[in-house]
Amino acid sequence: MMDGVSFTEPARGGDSRIKFIKGHGTGNDFVILPDPDGALALTPELVARLCDRRFGIGGDGVLRVVRSAKHPEAAGHAAEAEWFMDYWNSDGSPAEMCGNGVRVFARYLTANGFATPGPAGLPVATRAGVVLAVIEGDAVRVHMTNPRVYAAGTATVGALIIPGVAVDCGNPHLVCGLHDGVELPALDLTVSPGFDRALFPAGVNVEFVSPAAPVDGADLHVAMRVYERGSGETLSCGTGGLAVGAVALRDAGLATGSVAVDVPGGRLTVTHDDRDRWWLAGPAVLVASGEIDPAALSRRL
Repeated sequence: MMDGVSFTEPARGGDSRIKFIKGHGTGNDFVILPDPDGALALTPELVARLCDRRFGIGGDGVLRVVRSAKHPEAAGHAAEAEWFMDYWNSDGSPAEMCGNGVRVFARYLTANGFATPGPAGLPVATRAGVVLAVIEGDAVRVHMTNPRVYAAGTATVGALIIPGVAVDCGNPHLVCGLHDGVELPALDLTVSPGFDRALFPAGVNVEFVSPAAPVDGADLHVAMRVYERGSGETLSCGTGGLAVGAVALRDAGLATGSVAVDVPGGRLTVTHDDRDRWWLAGPAVLVASGEIDPAALSRRL
């Protein structure tokens, strides 16, 4: 139990205040809302205000913790997974999946006693299907949906046109390897990279990748920056790391193996095992809890 926050209480506290927890995975940070029975009227405007870093709590997204049976988008998974990760980007748009988010989500459930960690793992329902989370000390390892590398594309950053490859990880990604002297830190990601709208009609997360020196415990090592659809540049993206790992292994001609993916917020590890399972591992941390008065969220939208 963390500071008395419990699923036996509704997401709203006294005087209409909303209970929240703040967590992150490699710096990809989230506002967690415990709402087991789906009682909270979560709207795009409320999400955007909660995620505002000056007028709200601040976060790359919102993780609403709700029982699958109580949410219309997850009721079909209730027999497989008790809990549904209702994930929203910081701009108030719902998203299919978040690799860092699902690790933080699993950490919250187990830290508060609403799921028991064990070698079998914890099933979590998402809009992209059910994934399995395994708690391993400070890290959480998630059996992810198999990534699908399927098409060539390009990203435009200023005057640069950078070739890449489309990857479906339950949500869309465009993985762009840097060449011809283009340095990863030099990219201006303060604005959204351009991309092919016909290839990605619902938008896309764009990853930029450079090779890195070998490290122990991984077959490959790369560095990544990411511009996330609906959130802007973030310190990390779990499904982006998965997409990058899938492309790195493919380009290296490896059917299985592990890829260390360094992001500005830390390191993720992507593994493809000999049973054709894809795993994403990294830290998941709960840092604070409290209540917020929605009437005080004065962001101008």
